[in-house]
Amino acid sequence: MNLLEDYDVIIAGGGPAGSSAAIHLAQSGIRVLLVEQKEFPRAKLCGEFISPECFDHFKKLGVADEMLACNPATLTETVFYSRRGHRVSVPSGWFATRSALGLSRAEMDNNLLRRAATVGADVLQNATVTDVIDCDERICGVQIRTNSDERAYHAKLTIDATGRSRILSRRVHEHVGEKPSRDRAKLVAFKAHFTNTSVGRGACEIYSYRRGYGGLSTIENGISNLCFIVAARDVRRLHSDPELVLQNTLMTNRRAAQVLNSATRSSEWLSVSLDTFGLQDPTPKPGLIAIGDSASFIDPFTGSGMLMALESGELAAKLIVNRLQQSVNSAALIHLANDYAFEYRRTFGPRLRTCRWLRRTAYNPLLANLIILMCGVSERFRNRVARATRSGSSEHHPLVEVK
Repeated sequence: MNLLEDYDVIIAGGGPAGSSAAIHLAQSGIRVLLVEQKEFPRAKLCGEFISPECFDHFKKLGVADEMLACNPATLTETVFYSRRGHRVSVPSGWFATRSALGLSRAEMDNNLLRRAATVGADVLQNATVTDVIDCDERICGVQIRTNSDERAYHAKLTIDATGRSRILSRRVHEHVGEKPSRDRAKLVAFKAHFTNTSVGRGACEIYSYRRGYGGLSTIENGISNLCFIVAARDVRRLHSDPELVLQNTLMTNRRAAQVLNSATRSSEWLSVSLDTFGLQDPTPKPGLIAIGDSASFIDPFTGSGMLMALESGELAAKLIVNRLQQSVNSAALIHLANDYAFEYRRTFGPRLRTCRWLRRTAYNPLLANLIILMCGVSERFRNRVARATRSGSSEHHPLVEVK
């Protein structure tokens, strides 16, 4: 089917994965449409921890100065607290020469989206991608609804960057008659901003408790961001009241209760159900690839979700630029899908497998306490775990601080 494409690439989702891919592509002369359902800046449920490696990506994307101008907090360590009070500290210097940053998604995502528009991507906000356009052998565009109308946009390639909802990927499966899962989500995440916490200076603190864990760290303007995950059955038992859920889960951790004792909530609660972790299908059909959380959702306790979003956006853009310089047909799109799937699994597969193992301990206070104690007595063990959850660097890490 021959169509006059409106764009070379259409990207659904303006978060860090989608915006970074748009920036890389537009800077290479690719015609890009970036579609975002919300209007930026907007709040987003997230730990708002930007790992040290992300700053190199910000430099390449041309937003490093804009990020620093937002006055982000400097985070020099991540400290894991067991329910019983044991702790282990992971310095940010393990992963890069600079510190991690605490910055709200409202600020970070807005900087990236504005940069995408500046370098030549067409940005469409307040727009919902309602469906993919299926041209039998490939996906060749999307249907988009705005406040004023609904129309079809065609492209050589479409990117699903819609996050955990995986809107485009799910549409592909629905087209072939697959029914969406009706299983209840097993986990629920909550997020809010607080003032007057006693979180450690320069620390991102992670708290373990029964059937969940949470994190607290400072972001811009001295605000603290609290994000925590609990079992859905506990949420239902507590009538889906965030304050009750907080008191009966995260606050059972001794350290969490201490640092939040005098805190005041300064934002509305955000919540979302979590149904899957780990790798999804990064290539649902020729003509459609997935990046960011649409391709895989890594456990938040690793602090590398933002990094994976930026990495996957860059990886996809590099492969697309190489392929779009050639003639684009169904065979070429199949080759692109195969190349992307291979590179994606090679790049991210090892850390996702490590997190699958660690996930079994994260929701069990006894096992979490055991892992923290093991990290305290074995330098080799803690260094291997730290490397495996991130970029896989083989360089030797310094001793972790244990108390």
